[in-house]
Amino acid sequence: MTNNTAKSILYGALVSAILLGVYFAVLTLVSGWSYTLSQFATFWYFITSLAIGFGIQIGLYQYLKALVHGGQGISKVVGVSGTTSTASMISCCAHYLVNLVPILGVTGLATFVAQYQVKIFWVGLAFNIFGIVFISNKIIKFSARDGSAFGGKRHI
Repeated sequence: MTNNTAKSILYGALVSAILLGVYFAVLTLVSGWSYTLSQFATFWYFITSLAIGFGIQIGLYQYLKALVHGGQGISKVVGVSGTTSTASMISCCAHYLVNLVPILGVTGLATFVAQYQVKIFWVGLAFNIFGIVFISNKIIKFSARDGSAFGGKRHI
């Protein structure tokens, strides 16, 4: 395993853990620990899939970045997908924000998000899949053109 691959895997795992930490922190602050655990038990397959998918994207992005020494706009795809993943996980329990923010007029938004939370999870997963396919495609194209990925020698 090359240093680049190991570093990419480490980044991906770390980002997945951070995303799960954000999920648990936000929900615990909004609704308490016991509610957070019950929601995680109900939606664990969405939440972990979103976190792992985003971690894979970050790992692939780091790998590609090391190959090309730039990002060529890929960071925008990762950023959008990561934001969607985080929003999807937090939307799971956003309807409880109604209790906290009626003064700010966010009640309608929180109600909307709560009503469509499973659909929002699916949108987050779709963004994850798109990001993974997009970055993987860039790695494959770079590898075919340059020959530096997957153990090949780089032509200078």
